[in-house]
Amino acid sequence: MKVELENVKPKEIETRSFEIITRELGDKKLIPGTELIVKRCIHTSADFDYADNLCFSEGAVEKAIEAIKNGACIVTDTQMAKAGINKKALKKYGGEVYCFMSDEDVAQAAREQGCTRATACIDKAAALGKPVIFAIGNAPTALVRLYELIQEKKISPYLIIGVPVGFVNVVQSKEMIMDTEVPYIVAKGRKGGSNIAACICNALLYMIDNERDYWK
Repeated sequence: MKVELENVKPKEIETRSFEIITRELGDKKLIPGTELIVKRCIHTSADFDYADNLCFSEGAVEKAIEAIKNGACIVTDTQMAKAGINKKALKKYGGEVYCFMSDEDVAQAAREQGCTRATACIDKAAALGKPVIFAIGNAPTALVRLYELIQEKKISPYLIIGVPVGFVNVVQSKEMIMDTEVPYIVAKGRKGGSNIAACICNALLYMIDNERDYWK
C-alpha cells in the first residue's frame, strides 16, 4: 500500500491543521469571539463535537481576557493541565498557574474532611486572596465545591472553565456552574479533560498576544 504524506514544514503544521478544521466546519456558525477557543479544542482532541458542546456565558471571553491582562492567576485541578498552560505568556501579565493536588496540606485536609483532594484544592484556592480563573478538566467535585462557595459568597472567580471528563456527576456539576452568575466556559455533556482545560487557557492567552491569526 502506498501512503502519500503532505509535505508540510514543522512550523506550518499548526497552520495547516487549522485550515483543515476551518474547512471541515464548513458553514457551521460559531459565536463571534469564540472561534479560536472552539478550534483549539478541536485541534487538541480531533473532536468536532466541541463546535456544539462548548457553552459560553455572555461576555465570558472578554471578561477573561481583561482579567488576564490585570494579572489574574489560573488554578487548575491537575498537574497535566498546569504543565500544558503557557506559563511564560501568562507571566507577561503578572499571573501564575497553580495546582494544589500534590500539596501535603491538601491531602491532609481531604483525609480529615472525608472529601476529594480536588474539593480541598478549591478551599485552598479560595484563600489565595488573588484574582483567579479556575480551569477544571478532571474533577467534578471541584466544580461542586466552587458552586457551594459561590452560593455562600466566599469566592467570586473571574472565569470558570468547566470541562471535567467522565461519568459520575460530570454533567450535573457543569450544569451547576452554568446556573451561577460567574462567567463560564463549559463543555456540556461528558466530554472534556485536562488537555481541553489547558488549551482553552492558551487560546485566551493567544487571543491577547494576537500572534496567531490563521484561526479566523
